[in-house]
Amino acid sequence: MRILGVDPGLRVTGYAVIGVEDADRAAADVELIEAGVVRTPGPAEGIAARLRKIHDSLSELILELAPDVLVIEKLYAHYEHPTTAILMGHVRGVVCLLSGLHGVPLASMASTHVKKAITGRGHASKEQVQRMVQQTLSLKKMPEPADVADALAIALAWAASRKMQRVPSSVRAVAVAPRLRKVAV
Repeated sequence: MRILGVDPGLRVTGYAVIGVEDADRAAADVELIEAGVVRTPGPAEGIAARLRKIHDSLSELILELAPDVLVIEKLYAHYEHPTTAILMGHVRGVVCLLSGLHGVPLASMASTHVKKAITGRGHASKEQVQRMVQQTLSLKKMPEPADVADALAIALAWAASRKMQRVPSSVRAVAVAPRLRKVAV
């Protein structure tokens, strides 16, 4: 299975394609197929030109590498930066459109879930994510820029969550039982 992880950004969009052999196995082999960034022209070029660059670059990548699923982080907006959230929404929209145009199933994960799956901490730093991605994929050096590491982390986390879904429900129930709390109705 080929998984395309995308870390959307208006200036720099990170992408990564990994191959997972026998995704149903707990210790499936992961292969790094390609990872990189799409850098857009500066703000003077206008948002339309920047979104088109992202669209065209990722569309070419999808056609060339034929991923089975496209995974993107869910949008998180901090109340102090609403403009950033709106701009990220534009880029996410382009990525979602590409999923539909190319018939590639779309999945999304919260950034805290991605970080927890990769580092064990939902609020890990960028460097911690980079180091764990490096270790997981046995890379000689940390993936840079951080946008590439984030795209790799998104793809790896989705692959890991897919494996967890394959675990029999009785085993999963035991694994998550300590987190359940009784709620008075």
